Amino acid sequence: MARKANRAGYRSATFAPGDTLEDQGPLDYGRARAEIAFDDSAILGTLFGQFDANLVQIENRLGVFIAARGNKVLVEGAEDSVARARDVLVKMHEKLLTGEELDAGAIDALIAMSDEPHLDGIITGDAGLPPVMIRTRKKTITPRSAMQGEYMRLLAKKDVIFALGPAGTGKTYLAVAQAVAQLITGSVQRLILSRPAVEAGEKLGFLPGDMKDKVDPYLRPLYDALFDCMPPEQVERRLASGEIEIAPIAFMRGRTLADAFVILDEAQNTTREQMKMFLTRFGQNSRMVVCGDPRQVDIPGGDRMSGLADAVERLEGVDGIGVTRFTAADVVRHPIVGRIVEAYEGESAKP
Repeated sequence: MARKANRAGYRSATFAPGDTLEDQGPLDYGRARAEIAFDDSAILGTLFGQFDANLVQIENRLGVFIAARGNKVLVEGAEDSVARARDVLVKMHEKLLTGEELDAGAIDALIAMSDEPHLDGIITGDAGLPPVMIRTRKKTITPRSAMQGEYMRLLAKKDVIFALGPAGTGKTYLAVAQAVAQLITGSVQRLILSRPAVEAGEKLGFLPGDMKDKVDPYLRPLYDALFDCMPPEQVERRLASGEIEIAPIAFMRGRTLADAFVILDEAQNTTREQMKMFLTRFGQNSRMVVCGDPRQVDIPGGDRMSGLADAVERLEGVDGIGVTRFTAADVVRHPIVGRIVEAYEGESAKP
C-alpha cells in the first residue's frame, strides 16, 4: 500500500518493490518514529478504512504521518503524538478483533481518550474493577470519553445516578444500554423510561389519539436508544408485555417501582415536587438514573423552578447516590457539536 502525506511539511511515503518501512530513511531532527506490526492481516483493510480514510483521520487529528505496508504501520511525528497514534491504532485493532464497529465517531473518541493517562483503564477496567463495557443484543458499548468511563462504572454499582451535562454526551443512551443489559440478564424484571411532557403551545390533552399517541413525540429519543440496543421485534414484544414501559412522569405518581431499572430523561424540566415524587418511587432491587442538562430548562420559572439542580444539591454525597457531570469536552457526536456547545456555554463551564 502506498500513501502520501496529506499536509504540507510531511514527507511522502513511497515504496518501491521490495522496500520496507525501514528503507524510508533517517528521521527529521526532533521527530520520533514507531512501528506497529499487526498479526491478523485480514482486518487491516477495515482498520485502515476505504482509501486509508481512518489513517488520514488520525494524521489530521494528531499531526503525525502514517505509512503502511503489508501488516506493518510506521508512525512519525512529535514523540507524544506518535505515542498517542500508536495507542489509537492498537485499540482500533482490538475493537475489530472483538467484532465491535469502527466508525469515524469511534475513532474520534479513541483519539480524544488517548490524551488521558489511563486510557487502558478506561477500556479494560482498572485492577480489581470489572471491564468498562455494556453488552446488549445488538452491540458491545465501550466508553468514548474518560467521563463516560466513570459514568458507566456508576451505572454498574450505584442505586441512584444523576447524569448532568449537554446534549451528545451519551447520558441517556448509556443509561438505556445499561438498562437493556440488565433486563436481558434478568437482574431486573422491568425497564421504565420516563420524561416530562413539556408542552410547546398545545395542551397535551387536545392532541389527537390515545395516551400513547399523545406522549410518543416527547419520548422519541428513548425509543431511538432502545431500538439501537435491541432488535425491533424484541422491543415491540417487551413493550406489549409491559416489560418495557415508556410514560410521562405524571404517570409515576402513587407507584412503587420494584425490580426495575428506571430512567428519567430531560429531568431539568421537572418541578421540585415532581422530582421528589419520582425519586420516592424507588423500590427493592431497583436502579434509577436521572438525566438532564441544567442549562436547558424549558418549564415556566426557569432554573429556579427546576427540580434537577435542587435534587443534586440535596442528595450529592448521600450513600448509594452517584453524580456524573459531563462538559462540552465529552460530546461524542460530530466534533462540531462539541464546538457549538462550547460556543454557547464556555469550555470550562460545569453544569
